[in-house]
Amino acid sequence: MKKADVVLGLQWGDEGKGKVVDVLTPEYNVVARFQGGPNAGHSIHFAGQSFVLHTIPSGIFRDGTINIIGNGVVVDPVILADEIAAIEAMGVDVAGRLRISKKAHLILPTHRIIDAASEAAKGKAKIGSTLKGIGPAYMDKTGRNGLRVGDIVSPQFMERYERLKNKHMELLKQYDYDYDIAEYEKEWFEGIGTLRRFELIESEYAINDLIAADASVLAEGAQGSMLDVDFGTYPFVTSSNTLCAGVCTGLGVAPTHIGEVYGIFKAYCTRVGSGPFPTELFDETGEKLRSVGREFGATTGRPRRCGWLDMVALKYAVMMNGVTGLIMMKSDVLNDFETIKVATAYELDGQRIDYFPYEAADDLKPVYREFEGWNCDICNIRKYEDFPQAFREYVEFIERETGVPVKIISVGPDRDETIVR
Repeated sequence: MKKADVVLGLQWGDEGKGKVVDVLTPEYNVVARFQGGPNAGHSIHFAGQSFVLHTIPSGIFRDGTINIIGNGVVVDPVILADEIAAIEAMGVDVAGRLRISKKAHLILPTHRIIDAASEAAKGKAKIGSTLKGIGPAYMDKTGRNGLRVGDIVSPQFMERYERLKNKHMELLKQYDYDYDIAEYEKEWFEGIGTLRRFELIESEYAINDLIAADASVLAEGAQGSMLDVDFGTYPFVTSSNTLCAGVCTGLGVAPTHIGEVYGIFKAYCTRVGSGPFPTELFDETGEKLRSVGREFGATTGRPRRCGWLDMVALKYAVMMNGVTGLIMMKSDVLNDFETIKVATAYELDGQRIDYFPYEAADDLKPVYREFEGWNCDICNIRKYEDFPQAFREYVEFIERETGVPVKIISVGPDRDETIVR
């Protein structure tokens, strides 16, 4: 029996998961999203085209691939319907390739309002929410109030919807927040109509039947490990389990059925929104990383905070996920740096530590090791042996520190700008 392989981000999201899944999917029959919602923005570039996926798994553009939105995902029918329409306009048979778990939870229009009202009320303490209603939807899920995709075919659907909507409107009375959901609610019900066109499945049975039939399954994560609700930089985290463990709960796959775990990281670090970021740069170097790397959120358009690679956080994420193979993205962004730095430890209260602490506050100072830059364009290199010595030393240092091989190196956004070792 084959096992389900996993691909996920090891930093604060935006690592390039969409491209990697798109590159890997020729090897897989099934691609399944296991957590998160439309706060994800998985960018794919091919044949001179670019596309950003928010909810649909990144295997959707590959012929013969089954794509599953798992039970751990929260779905906004408006955003998903727009995504479906845009992909269908490209000639892709979305209905033939996409399956949606009945147990995935729905994001209601009022979830978005609660998200915005709650974030506005926090003032300076805001967490940097994407305001997509994802946190409130997960709160209803754990509070046992949520609406699920399977409910949309129930005769009691409207009754259940109105009950939850009214509960939300009572909750909103505690905020001094003006809102009007009429237009979005209209679009939302149109989106529900779109969902009814698709095959709604008992996804846990479907996934396990596929694994038992020796289908090759790739579980696709969203956001990044350092945003995990349990192990990330809490409270500046997302509302789901972004780690490999999330595959078990977000798809119904037993731990013994997990195979390879591919961990994706950038050759440097970025973060969107609020929260600790020990290696963040506020100088010309940080601005250069943002400019050269085009570091603006695929979902929000917000400029990303940029900094050097954080080896302490990377080793933490590798440990938590049981990573078996590393994938290094955006190596080419560092082409023109004389010196490249990596944080190998932190200083906290006058002591040097080599672990990620309970609270990573502003007084956490990175301890850097410097590397000589390669100072050349590596975008056209297609063999590892052809990379400059300085670049190979950087890669091999990462391998020694993490104890995990770097199996894939990306030197540009397109499918063919990818070196598999």
